[in-house]
Amino acid sequence: MVQQHKPGGGLARSLSHEQMTMIALGSALGTGLFLGSGAAISVAGPAVIVCYALGSLIAAIIACAAGEMAVKYPVRGGFGTMAGRFLGAFGGYITRWAYWATTVCVAGAELVAVSTYLRFWWPELPLWWGIAAFGVGVILLNAFSVKSFGLVEFFLSGIKVFAVIAFILIGLILIFFGLPSHPAEGVGHLTENGFMPNGASSVWLAMALVMFSFGGVELISISAAEAKDPVRSVRTAGKATIWRLATFYVLALFVVMSLMPWSAAAASGELETSPFVLVFSEAGIPAAAAILNFIVLVAALSAANANVYAGTRLLHSLSYQGMAPRGFRRTSASGIPVRALIGSTVGILLVVVMAASGISNVFVLMVALITSCVLIVWFMILLAYVFYRRREGASSSFRLLGGVPMAILGMVGLASVFSTVFVLEDMRMAGLVGVGYFVVLTVLYFAVVRRHVTVDREAFEEAGRATGASERPAEAGAEV
Repeated sequence: MVQQHKPGGGLARSLSHEQMTMIALGSALGTGLFLGSGAAISVAGPAVIVCYALGSLIAAIIACAAGEMAVKYPVRGGFGTMAGRFLGAFGGYITRWAYWATTVCVAGAELVAVSTYLRFWWPELPLWWGIAAFGVGVILLNAFSVKSFGLVEFFLSGIKVFAVIAFILIGLILIFFGLPSHPAEGVGHLTENGFMPNGASSVWLAMALVMFSFGGVELISISAAEAKDPVRSVRTAGKATIWRLATFYVLALFVVMSLMPWSAAAASGELETSPFVLVFSEAGIPAAAAILNFIVLVAALSAANANVYAGTRLLHSLSYQGMAPRGFRRTSASGIPVRALIGSTVGILLVVVMAASGISNVFVLMVALITSCVLIVWFMILLAYVFYRRREGASSSFRLLGGVPMAILGMVGLASVFSTVFVLEDMRMAGLVGVGYFVVLTVLYFAVVRRHVTVDREAFEEAGRATGASERPAEAGAEV
């Protein structure tokens, strides 16, 4: 029988596979689709559809690799713990601290977006008020119980999924069939100025902007440690997340590029000129801007909620191997790592202070760190998977199609995407900030952390019990 909770340090296993799917979608399906695609469109034009198709492929490789390892070992810390097991202590340390920085920055940045959307109805509302109010709500939700978190995240993500499906269906009707007041648009906009108006290289250049939208696919691995049935949940949630994200992103961008000239879509940075508003307005839906504002607010709030959850679990797992203070391993009576939760609110506190002090580029600065960190994290997941397959073989019931060669292909793709960070002027800051962060992490590891690192054997023992494994995993946590 699955152990539901171990007082003092164990996590409660209460997430269903439906909730795990929505947690992953909650982070990956956010402002990157609703309002953030304009920057990628400005670089690639209609060919941005190809960018999102390639991005979906890379994201699928990452999600499947992380999922395959999580089915075998649904351990706390997810892929970060896997990196420590198969790449050594330093690999696990870099992966988890990089991802922790990503999650706390995303949570803060998404709450900035939430507060900005509130100004649609209350223009005079100070930015920091909205951040603080919703930040407290997100923290309390994560502190109550993981079951309540899963239910709320299921609801919030469900609103986004419904909105995207409605957007795609209405858009396809407008493109191919039309409405009584609106003739069929057709697909002429895709080629009227050339499918690749900025050249074939624009597809490569836009990939860094596109991949940011897929951040969150790796959350299935993190949430596996709190799944009721880890094997079934990871397998089901992994497949559902991959197919839904690929379908949503590619079809949504096809609709946008078909319904409006790419130059207009690239310039749509304000709420009133968003592609989503255009589609709903053309369909005759009243108050389209207000409806969209509510949807993107929910999208941002859901993403902030999911990333606070992920950051908390990463910090909790780091404490078990001496890579973070031991106090972060303590959990409440309901299985919530409250101290790790408090530590993971640093991103929220940071943006509150910045917004209150009047700093105007807080969102840009945080996105810069997010982009470079998440690309490194994904690369480390695939690298850990290569070593996992070399040691464990194809021993999981959920497998990455193509195995190691497909993972290597994904690593090549990520390296190519990361190189564009230093080519695009707007993204160059991301590379510089990211490099500086990893230099600091490396210095701290060899100067302080290395002598405190321990092996979290208990995590693999608990994972074995959760999956029904009869044998104790050999060499848990050993360095390669």
